[in-house]
Amino acid sequence: MPTRPYVIDEMISAKSIAARIEHMCHDIRAEFSDTDKLIVVGLLRGSFVFIADLVRELDLPIEVDFLEASSYGDGMESSREVRILKDLRGAIEGRDVLVVEDIVDTGHTLHHVTSLLRSRGPARLKTAALLDKPTRREVDLRADFTGFDIPDEFVVGYGIDFAQRNRNLPFIGKVRFTGDA
Repeated sequence: MPTRPYVIDEMISAKSIAARIEHMCHDIRAEFSDTDKLIVVGLLRGSFVFIADLVRELDLPIEVDFLEASSYGDGMESSREVRILKDLRGAIEGRDVLVVEDIVDTGHTLHHVTSLLRSRGPARLKTAALLDKPTRREVDLRADFTGFDIPDEFVVGYGIDFAQRNRNLPFIGKVRFTGDA
């Protein structure tokens, strides 16, 4: 639970998010146009709103699965220690897979998850992230499909939380503690 009062300043509107997802889905459909089934793997919990909007926009045969990985806990900084809290229910060997992440920060979580999933032998494995903070990257990777590059700000909304709060905001907002400039 946050220890000091804060406000949230809108950074990316719900309308901008919807437009960007539509464009991303065009590129994803082109990449996987020949698939017999695309397994869309959402990284819980932050990606649940994004993945719901993404799969509704994709006109492909889709199976949805979830994997929960954690490197934050309730803090604002990554611990850089990635733990798998919930694994996939189904096998991905020989299948087309799209991993969906809410935000790529240091890159440790997405790197860990994609390494784990690649070891399971998918036919193709691609990644999609709604947000990317390239200035924070500690691991050499970039999502194959990215919604928005953002500055090094702590953000919430559209599924992304601060100590389990603010996931329900329809936009992406910057957390600013009361009294901060």
